[in-house]
Amino acid sequence: MSISSINPVNGEIIKEYQEDHPETVNQKINQAHEAWQSYRETDFGYRAQFLLKIVDLLNERKNELAKLMSLEMGKPLKAGVAEVVKCASVCEYYAKNGATFLADQKVETDAGKSFISFQPIGVVLAIMPWNFPFWQVFRFLAPAIMAGNVGVLKHASGVMGCALAIEKIVEDAGFHSNVFKTLVSGSKAIAEVIAHPFVKAVTLTGSTEAGKKVAEQAGRLIKKTVLELGGSGPYIILADADLAAAAKTCAEARLINNGQSCIAAKRFIVVKEVEEEFTRYFKAAMAAKKTGNPLDNDTELGPMARVELRDELHEQVLKTIAQGATCILGGKIPAFGGHHAFYQPTILTNVKKGMLAYDEEIFGPVAAVISAKDADDAINIANDTPFGLGAAVFTQDLILAEDIARNKLQAGSCFVNEGVKSDPALPFGGINQSGYGRELGMFGIHEFVNIKTVYIK
Repeated sequence: MSISSINPVNGEIIKEYQEDHPETVNQKINQAHEAWQSYRETDFGYRAQFLLKIVDLLNERKNELAKLMSLEMGKPLKAGVAEVVKCASVCEYYAKNGATFLADQKVETDAGKSFISFQPIGVVLAIMPWNFPFWQVFRFLAPAIMAGNVGVLKHASGVMGCALAIEKIVEDAGFHSNVFKTLVSGSKAIAEVIAHPFVKAVTLTGSTEAGKKVAEQAGRLIKKTVLELGGSGPYIILADADLAAAAKTCAEARLINNGQSCIAAKRFIVVKEVEEEFTRYFKAAMAAKKTGNPLDNDTELGPMARVELRDELHEQVLKTIAQGATCILGGKIPAFGGHHAFYQPTILTNVKKGMLAYDEEIFGPVAAVISAKDADDAINIANDTPFGLGAAVFTQDLILAEDIARNKLQAGSCFVNEGVKSDPALPFGGINQSGYGRELGMFGIHEFVNIKTVYIK
């Protein structure tokens, strides 16, 4: 069988890849485990020098890698370059901080000596999505290999070119052979890969349904998992917010990556007294985004990754309108869409509980505006979701904002007067149906190590 990479702009096949035979998959995992036997004995300085070489290679190749993303999943070139640069930053971050994060921690006990040691566990399987085909991989890969683990990647089929490009970068950086392997496989192979005795842990970024399946498969085998899943992206706009600035930030946060991001803003909860004014600014900011070919330098909004995803999104919009919402912008497949995967920036107002755009994740350039009576009502609406990945609040009262972010909003990341984003230094992840575990920061590198107690009498 073959795996096809398809250009979402024109529907043309970019390249076809021969899917790995099950014996080949098994061999790659065995090779990774064999590499780990010696790689685990290396020191932090040894690993860091190769991570820093990856930094150089990413910066050197950023334009060609950005073009590859544009072709395979429709990311605008500028956004692709920024993604590659961010990948370089996470590699540099762990190269510089990994040894400190994993240094022995002395603990005073009745022993002559007792301490905590952080030891690598072996082969970590990464199941990654198409929407950030480089960043999602490197935010797992950099801490994993700095900790002395090795990685096996099962990437989304549509971005197999990106997957193999990452493998080439790791190889060109001079790492041990087979420290990082890419499986050219579809989703049907995942259960068998998880069950492989040399796979010790699994990290997945994807839908909540995919997370449930992987957690169930790994749980039967008592294998550690980290899951970063969907989100409802509640953004609260209070009466004293700088509405023009908030609207601009909210539009950026909704349309990031062509609207296809777990942490993208999705539900805009506005207190009633400023709803009309905010919506006016918001509509102008959303409508101003230039839609076009992602390979054009001035394009801000490219196509969705696949036509069927665009069509599913359009059905969600139509159902929400049928439930009583009002469409004040977009809501249509553009004339040049056809069999291509473009969708107009869309705003739905009068969205209420029980409507699809209120209750479900909308994964595309569609915003749901929800009216709230006051700040307390806005917080209740924000938390009225099964998800809990990212949330934001906009207000000029920073004392109130900190209290809301720290104590009131139920999410893994809460931002004030800024769109939710990931940063190499800050732990990232969700609660509830948005998953568990953390990536990035000190906590991210501790997820896939044996936190070992050593007690010497």
